[in-house]
Amino acid sequence: MPAATVPSAPSTSQVGRLAATVDRLRREVQAAQAEADGRALIELAKGILVERLGCGPAQAAHQLAELTEQAKVPMLELAVDVINQAARDRLSEVTNTFLATAADPDGAQDVSSAVRLRAAESGALAADDTQAVADSLFQHALAPLGAAAVAIWAAGADGSLTLAGSAGFSTAEAARWRYVPPAVATVARRALSHRTTQWTGSLAEEGLPTIGHAHFPGGGRVAAPAGAGGRIHGVLEIAWPSPLEPQSPQVVRQVEALAELCAHTLETHPDLAEGREPRVPRLTPDVSELVDLVDGLHDPALVLVPHLGDDGQLSDFRIRHVNSRFLDPAGRPRGVINGALLLEAYPMSAGESELFRQIERVYATGEPFRARRMDLTALVDQLPLAAVADISVSRHGGSVLLIWRIEDETARLASLLQHAQRLGRIGGFEENLLTGEITWNGTLFDLYGRPTTSTPVPLEELPAHAHPDDAVAIGRFLRTLLHHGRPATAAFRLQRPGGVTRHIRVVAEPVLGVDDRPLVLRGAYQDISAQHWTEVALAATRDQLAHSEQQAHERARLTLQLQHAIMPPTQAPLAVPGIQAAVRYRPAETEQLVGGDWYDAVVLPSGLVLLCVGDVAGHGIEAATSMVVLRNALRGLAVTGAGPGQLLSWLNIVAHHLTGAVTATAVCGLYDPASRRLRWARAGHLPPVLIRDADATPLPLLKGILLGAVPEATFEETEVQLAVDDTLLMYTDGLIERRDRSVEESLTQLLTSARATAPSLDHQLDRLLTYSRSDTDDDTCIVGIRVA
Repeated sequence: MPAATVPSAPSTSQVGRLAATVDRLRREVQAAQAEADGRALIELAKGILVERLGCGPAQAAHQLAELTEQAKVPMLELAVDVINQAARDRLSEVTNTFLATAADPDGAQDVSSAVRLRAAESGALAADDTQAVADSLFQHALAPLGAAAVAIWAAGADGSLTLAGSAGFSTAEAARWRYVPPAVATVARRALSHRTTQWTGSLAEEGLPTIGHAHFPGGGRVAAPAGAGGRIHGVLEIAWPSPLEPQSPQVVRQVEALAELCAHTLETHPDLAEGREPRVPRLTPDVSELVDLVDGLHDPALVLVPHLGDDGQLSDFRIRHVNSRFLDPAGRPRGVINGALLLEAYPMSAGESELFRQIERVYATGEPFRARRMDLTALVDQLPLAAVADISVSRHGGSVLLIWRIEDETARLASLLQHAQRLGRIGGFEENLLTGEITWNGTLFDLYGRPTTSTPVPLEELPAHAHPDDAVAIGRFLRTLLHHGRPATAAFRLQRPGGVTRHIRVVAEPVLGVDDRPLVLRGAYQDISAQHWTEVALAATRDQLAHSEQQAHERARLTLQLQHAIMPPTQAPLAVPGIQAAVRYRPAETEQLVGGDWYDAVVLPSGLVLLCVGDVAGHGIEAATSMVVLRNALRGLAVTGAGPGQLLSWLNIVAHHLTGAVTATAVCGLYDPASRRLRWARAGHLPPVLIRDADATPLPLLKGILLGAVPEATFEETEVQLAVDDTLLMYTDGLIERRDRSVEESLTQLLTSARATAPSLDHQLDRLLTYSRSDTDDDTCIVGIRVA
């Protein structure tokens, strides 16, 4: 048997023939579409000639053929010229410049720009949904310009955006951006809010989200509001794959013309975006239902319908209906307002109040507008009083509902005055001296504690209702008012029924006649009882505060005297061979901050020199008395011959048990002049500073807790060998402490100052105090010795 033959894979030539067939069929379909579009435009031009020349279709076709032969242009281009001449619309305006640079995909120029634009219009007007409109615009007008995609958004009454049609975007991207809720910032939303075409050079620079931003992140965008007759029905958004350069005014008008094509579809078929059957458009908005609704409102309301000009653009609004509660700011009857144009009835609404602009915006975008206390004074030329109203504007179908609640300024001011009198407890009165008629308001009856049905009290009888001690002040008040005819005021105690006394201030002025005699008295009473008792309490508080300040001053003075008596700012030099000793004490600059810093330098019976400084926590007389206890205790303990560590252990017991549990820091040293040795210990205090050979260094930081913190404590002790010309400094933290620096930084500053040479120890201590950068206003102690 012959061997079986295995079928071979399709050859390369077969694949090429298949691709060529697909490409040929695609070109045929495109040509058929172009031919169909061309036939539609030619038939439209024939219809125009039939209407203009009054001939039949055959004569119109013959006339078009003759004109084509005479002009030496293709019949399609001549047909477009005929349409443009007849239409005279915005599309005709830009047809000579739109797509002027667009080339045919094959490089040919057989189809003019005017043909492309009219083909796009023809496809848009013949489309049965917005998706077909998007396909037509993209194919005929935008793709030749280099645009990558187009989206048509339908604007909802609540400000939302619905994707009604798109081309160039993927199905998944279109589904993801099917609906944009109100107030979400996008490129299309910005065009809707501003009601102007928005040109975005690059999405990466703007940062606004929009459809396809992930596919064309650096591309340009154009969003043009699609509106007609002053109402915006949606937005046309065009995407470019690359950044968009600034465009000429002609191109801007071209894009706006395409947006008008979209508006025509959205206006004619508003339900297409939601998948419903298109409804027949209403040329005149049906406002009957809205009128019935307005008549049932309790607020004044107007129903407005758009009024278009000769150019088809919104020029004004006609007042279609006003309800029975409507009040005209100028007082005109409703019959005059009903049926009038808004700018004719209220010509100033386009001025400072911007009411017309807000109504126009609501009608265009559907977003409601509300304002409280809008000034309507400028709406008409003549108003007797200022008019202020709460405004509400909303769109309902093709109509606008305007609600305003005008406030009566006179009634409002009277209400404010009434509330002010009530809150301030002010009662007004007027007394006619000729007729004896007296008028009180309700607050004044309350101040007197009398019912409103009782007879008001004349001013001449005021002394009978006042405290007897206030008779002189009231008499002076009445004489100034009645006899001298001048305004007067007085404060007195009003005795009400039931024994209740209120503190009252009365002020009045006379109305004089031609003979300068008082005819009418006008004035007011004010209950100032709360103010009076507040002043009494404040006076008592001031007296108590003055007494407390005097006590504090005396206490600080005694504390300072006690401190200076125990520790004078300077001390007589120690009579010890081989050393020079000096001390300095600087009290706190503020008397209230007198603290518990202390020092001591004394020769013990054993011949050793006791050197110590300390700082008791706190300020005032308690800190000063505790300082005296610790200083004297350390002196007494030092005669036992114990070392510095043991002395601080005993002093810790004194601080914890015998001084009311105070806490303190201290450094204690015993210097032996014979051997030049210093034994020392510290209790939570800064270590001494040793100055040797123009270098200053702190001694080691020995272990030692602050005094009084625990019942018993041990303190580390060490010994340092001093040499001739060595200087040792002990000090409290008031010398270096700063609020804005750490202790380490402040100590470094002290070491720098200590390295400076000085002619004597006294000069060196004075220099340290003078150049101290401490800012805590704390007292300061320094003890220094220099080995001779």
